Amino acid sequence: MNVAQVFDVNERVCLVTGGASGIGLACGEAMAENGARVVLADIDETRLDAAVGKLQARGLRVFAERVDVSSRESVAAAFDALVSREGRLDVVFANAGVDVGAGFVARDGSRSVEGALENISPEHWREYLGINLNGVLHTLQEAARHMKPQASGKIIVTTSIASFCNVGGVGTSYFAAKAAASHLMRQAALELARYNIQVNAMAPGAFATNIAGGHVRDPDMRRLLEAANPQHRIAEPDEIKGLALLLASGASSFITGSEIVIDGGALLGLAD
Repeated sequence: MNVAQVFDVNERVCLVTGGASGIGLACGEAMAENGARVVLADIDETRLDAAVGKLQARGLRVFAERVDVSSRESVAAAFDALVSREGRLDVVFANAGVDVGAGFVARDGSRSVEGALENISPEHWREYLGINLNGVLHTLQEAARHMKPQASGKIIVTTSIASFCNVGGVGTSYFAAKAAASHLMRQAALELARYNIQVNAMAPGAFATNIAGGHVRDPDMRRLLEAANPQHRIAEPDEIKGLALLLASGASSFITGSEIVIDGGALLGLAD
């Protein structure tokens, strides 16, 4: 077996939502570094332009597309623009997501009035599920629309270990959205298997990204997260690249409907 051929993504056409930073940017960078043509799609135009500029300066084939994943029309326009320019679509990372605010437990261990179940407003619920769940649906829909006629494709959804566990310090709507996205991914995998489209998910634990205002980089929060991990550390975004390439390449040709946890063992519990 030739490893370079198995993991080959050269000339693949790829779109990454939430691609301006963090895990999305790392996935797009991994694809571009290995010869793919990549569109980074994000609602934050300033951060998006800066990320794309840096990658283009390295000679990578990366392009920017502003998208609001809560709007199917916006997602459709981004996909149509890419396929019109490149002629096909091979890989999609449905990665866009946002932090949802306080959970029912504050950082000091006290109960939070703001994050209490009975105080979740309809507006909050609609806004955050509109991004974290509906955004995945819209991305899956548009990926399927373009991939089914060509009878091939790879779709990778970013879920979270929140699909598997519950924590009081994180907002309730985040857990609902990530668990639903996990099951939605499997349903899409079941439907699209006959079209040679593999749909899988990456479920990260604590990564040092910009989500929640980059709270993972706060020294106190970082110490808490490190103490709760068997490896006593959190991950950098680049550590997602190997898994991203696995799921985007021929190496995962017989993997579909899987949610692969990448959390440094956090779900296992404490070892010491």
